[in-house]
Amino acid sequence: MQLIEVAAASADVGSVSARLVKIGRIAELLKQAAAEADPTLIAVVVAWLSGELPQRQIGVGWAALRSLPGAAAEPSLTVRGVDATFTEIGAVAGKGSQALRAELVNAVFAAATDVEQTFLRRLLGGELRQGALIGVMADAVAKAADLRVADVRRAAMLGGDLPTVAAAALTGGAAALDEFTLKVGRPVGPMLAQTATRVGDALEKLGGTAIFEAKLDGARVQIHRAGDDVSIYTRSLDDNTVRLPEVVEAALALPAREFIADAEAIALRPDGRPHRFQVTASRFGKSADVAAARAAQPLSVFFFDLLHLDGTDLLDLPAADRLAALDAIVPSAQRVDRLTTADGDAAATFLAATLAAGHEGVMAKSPAAPYEAGRRGAGWLKVKPVHTLDLVVLAVEWGSGRRTGKLSNIHLGARDQETGGFVMLGKTFKGMTDAILDWQTQRFTELAVDGTEGYVVKVRPEQVVEIALDGVQTSTRYPAGMALRFARVLRYRDDKGPAEADTVDTVRALYER
Repeated sequence: MQLIEVAAASADVGSVSARLVKIGRIAELLKQAAAEADPTLIAVVVAWLSGELPQRQIGVGWAALRSLPGAAAEPSLTVRGVDATFTEIGAVAGKGSQALRAELVNAVFAAATDVEQTFLRRLLGGELRQGALIGVMADAVAKAADLRVADVRRAAMLGGDLPTVAAAALTGGAAALDEFTLKVGRPVGPMLAQTATRVGDALEKLGGTAIFEAKLDGARVQIHRAGDDVSIYTRSLDDNTVRLPEVVEAALALPAREFIADAEAIALRPDGRPHRFQVTASRFGKSADVAAARAAQPLSVFFFDLLHLDGTDLLDLPAADRLAALDAIVPSAQRVDRLTTADGDAAATFLAATLAAGHEGVMAKSPAAPYEAGRRGAGWLKVKPVHTLDLVVLAVEWGSGRRTGKLSNIHLGARDQETGGFVMLGKTFKGMTDAILDWQTQRFTELAVDGTEGYVVKVRPEQVVEIALDGVQTSTRYPAGMALRFARVLRYRDDKGPAEADTVDTVRALYER
């Protein structure tokens, strides 16, 4: 299969909003891939269209994509060939690795047409925004393989890896999907949550009674134990067992022979309050000395769900029953704080206490909800405060897909009271309606400093925008040492000038909280 076929399909999918049209276009491409009877090829195509690399990380980001050769006139690249090159790039290490990696990247881009270059740049930069989300992709796989959508989704949930499931479905049919069952030692796609603005809204959406749990700002882990063997997987299903010995020890201490559990690993201060998320995340890095990392910053583990216990699958049981099974084997000190109530005031008090303890907010869960592995189920809702800042737009990037021809991703800066300038804190493309995109394209074209020809358009720092964010985190990328977490546009503030924007000190105060 030629790369141009995938790149063209990606552009087509990104140019439409209708879900059924997206599904149909992806299914058409998957049928072409299936005709070559190569499961690996199918898996690569599905991964790419989902915005992921089968290799996960290959050491190529936006910095390596700033200066690239011109586009080729005719397509010549194949999916297999590019995937093999990505694997080669990811394996590069040692002295001179940066130059060799750049050479390999440039060779691929030199052979790519304009459409292919756009696709590859977005794929490698982690910004392939085309609407081919997991749900859409699973439906497309079902359509291409002529299978029930529910069967494909279930297999993807339990298999934990849609590309692998897609390859099986398109080469082996329904019989191949039967192989994807819940197995200890094989990671499962984690259940995810929708959002509620207040605990009262959560109670209403969940039918009047909910299980409220403290939402810890740690790292979600999925723990598998089979006898004396323990495996620890991250939310992205990466195996981090060797880096988390204290989590392994906690799992081995439980009175069970076999289980799969959901838990949170988190670094706590001596007073029991959480460290910043980055402190926890540092334990998941590729440290050569795990013992030293543990001694410097140990992790605590708190369990909050149970998917399997001693030969019995619990996925389809109500949450209340799964928690009863969890409570029977996990001591209270290692369980996430929990309150089951129908009382809005009691829920609000629980949320306030959780926030006061330094945590993110609460999870509200339906007592009757099953565990919807790999899905953002309606039975789980997250409730946490939203912070807002008035920041100044420093630059903006041209969009792709449906946003082609629009100025989209905005660079955000806070006011520096000492210099009178602005300090960049991050970027966002979220929260923008079509009307906002149209308006900001015109506005930032007017504010452009050096024209609008480049991918990044620098603008005069005059436009204030109100941003919602979940918090502020440590960053080595930006000059203030801070970056916005999950920033999204609320509205543009034409009633405010740049001199009225929030300052770096204001952002730092939020960071310190």
